[in-house]
Amino acid sequence: MRAVVYKGPFEVAIEQVEDPRIQHPNDVIVRVTSTAICGSDLHMYEGRTAAEPGIVFGHENLGVIEETGEGVTSLSRGDRVVMPFNVACGFCKNCTAGFTGFCLTVNPGFAGGAYGYVAMGPYTGGQAEYVRVPYADFNCLKLPEGTEKETDFVLLADIFPTGYHGNELADVRPGDSVAVYGGGPVGLMAAYSAMVRGASKVFVVDRVTERLQKAQEIGAIPVNFTEGNPVEQIKEQTAGEGTDKGIDAVGYQAMARGEEREEPATVLNSLVETVRPTGALGIPGLYVPRDPGGPDDHAKQGMLMVSVGRLFEKGLRLGTGQCNVKRYNRHLRDLIIEGRAQPSFVVSHELPLDQAPSAYEKFDKRVEGYTKVVLHPHA
Repeated sequence: MRAVVYKGPFEVAIEQVEDPRIQHPNDVIVRVTSTAICGSDLHMYEGRTAAEPGIVFGHENLGVIEETGEGVTSLSRGDRVVMPFNVACGFCKNCTAGFTGFCLTVNPGFAGGAYGYVAMGPYTGGQAEYVRVPYADFNCLKLPEGTEKETDFVLLADIFPTGYHGNELADVRPGDSVAVYGGGPVGLMAAYSAMVRGASKVFVVDRVTERLQKAQEIGAIPVNFTEGNPVEQIKEQTAGEGTDKGIDAVGYQAMARGEEREEPATVLNSLVETVRPTGALGIPGLYVPRDPGGPDDHAKQGMLMVSVGRLFEKGLRLGTGQCNVKRYNRHLRDLIIEGRAQPSFVVSHELPLDQAPSAYEKFDKRVEGYTKVVLHPHA
């Protein structure tokens, strides 16, 4: 089958790889109809992880079941399904507690597994014509038949639940004001989710014009950090108090304000100043224990200069960690089905699989309006 294969920093290629096969009675094989390129894929693409050449990328996958293992009970050939990016067993201590992003079974020696991602287990990614889904009864979410709302449903694999997860981590409640740092797909989903949850005022901080325009289109207040300190801009619009809650949708590749250099802790420290005393921060933005491209020796080891003193002084609560997609995806699917949510507003391009190398390059450089790309392997 054809698949997107990592070759080295800033290079992917479409190559023929081995077709997936049933390896366990609980497996299914899915013919992938939609698979999205994620911002976290860019960390590997840019050589900012320990990823080795040969990985098949792709953890945001939707398709139709082609084959089922003999132990699968709730799924059938022809079912349309979307899979969380988390590979999870459903029965370990963390899974039964709802922490499917930290499964203790699927990736021995590490809490958590995922498709097509470095250090997340032996699970081939879905930027390919087919993908194997283990523990399929647990990991597959059924969708309505047909092709309707395809680009909405594919976002249930990661970014819609992850944006919603940022709100859960920050305990966003009806009436809250919320500051979201980062206007990429996850940041826009966090802002959108905050409004779905009844937030009274939502700010989105970024510097990319297209992202800020998109934030404004969904009813958020855009804050361009190149035009002044974002903390001051937000406080001016909240009677000097700051917001009730804050969400970091940027992660460790944050840029210093007014400079073309990375400052990994800048968003965390800005949020500490943005959120009012006794508020809460949600951090779904990716941070890593090792970053080969970090700007200094501490950052290379995942150790950042965060203002813990101010965090403590203000009595701020803090939630971190990757999204437990299974906790939210059924609820969010039903909002899409009933027309209460339409997350596909973030999708800028739908392309055949063969255009993936060009799409990666353009998405990485943020050119030609590339904000979220969905690939269709069988188009």
